[in-house]
Amino acid sequence: MSQTTTVTEARPGPRTVKLMNGSVYSFYSNESTTLEKIPTIDASRVWSEKLEDRQAIAEEIREASRNIGFFYLVNHGIDQKYADEVMNQAKRFFALPEEKKMEVFTGQVPNEYVGFHPMECYNRNGWKHQDLSEAFNWAYDPAEDPEAVDKSEPSISIWPSDLPGFREGLYGYHTQLLRLARRLTRIFALALHLPEDYFDEYVRRPEAGMRILHYPEQKHSVEDQNGIGAHTDAECFTIVTQDSAGGLEVLSKGGTWIKAEPMPGSFVVNIADCFMRQTNDFFVSTVHRVINKSGRERYSAPFFFGFDRNKLLEAVPTCVSEENPMKYPVMVNREYYEWRSNIQKRSNAYNPKEGDAEAQ
Repeated sequence: MSQTTTVTEARPGPRTVKLMNGSVYSFYSNESTTLEKIPTIDASRVWSEKLEDRQAIAEEIREASRNIGFFYLVNHGIDQKYADEVMNQAKRFFALPEEKKMEVFTGQVPNEYVGFHPMECYNRNGWKHQDLSEAFNWAYDPAEDPEAVDKSEPSISIWPSDLPGFREGLYGYHTQLLRLARRLTRIFALALHLPEDYFDEYVRRPEAGMRILHYPEQKHSVEDQNGIGAHTDAECFTIVTQDSAGGLEVLSKGGTWIKAEPMPGSFVVNIADCFMRQTNDFFVSTVHRVINKSGRERYSAPFFFGFDRNKLLEAVPTCVSEENPMKYPVMVNREYYEWRSNIQKRSNAYNPKEGDAEAQ
């Protein structure tokens, strides 16, 4: 789930991106570069039985999460067939008539981000033209989780009728990513110099939503339109599967847009806001966007992983001290998630609502 932003421009000087949580970022040009690189990390060691292997990759992830908040993950162990199937199902769904897709419009589900988000329904940065993308979101379902604590919990997702194999194809990949995400959570604990099982109770019933997105080629200039405007993600971390079209861009600390170019068989992993809050800004949740100037359609499938909604969103002990007290109010994960879901959905042009939520 992404966070809405607004952008203002001052002349002369940089453009300023102000997120709805109050954070402010600047960039000097809408042009992106490949001169700066996103680090690549070999994930095979997350499965190693040797603690020293897991500690070694944890230190690499610690540096990437601290310095840029993004990294490629290769040799992750998930068969490519699952990603291929999700991309095929994405193409099936987005090729449906609009009225068929609107049967599962997200506006039907209060406080949740599941369902269909129509083309050009958001404008995250206030550009001249709406963001050129459409999406379908689905949520964690304990019935699809081999490690679920309570399989009787009802699902909140909504599904199109008469599309055989769609749900099964999406959850086939989701289950694989869920296993990897739980393992990564243990590596993140080591990266924060915590016991490896520190977060285990937080992810027995995780927040684990996923979405498929379709981006037509943008005809308008980057100055006037994005595929998805500059934003940060809400949960702890995101695992992104992208096709070969490219378009994902990451805002560096120096205010430069860096291309996250497609790397076959890899994931792009980014830190999200809840993890930044819990690490007291030690990990960075980095602004990113999508610009599709590839000359063809783009498809992607981000997996948003977070902690149990009923757990407190509080600082981890290695990231606070008397000299560095907690910067954020402690709240229940559910409160934060619902606030973020609603503030985003209220900006949906297909579902206008009066009023706004106070930033937390």
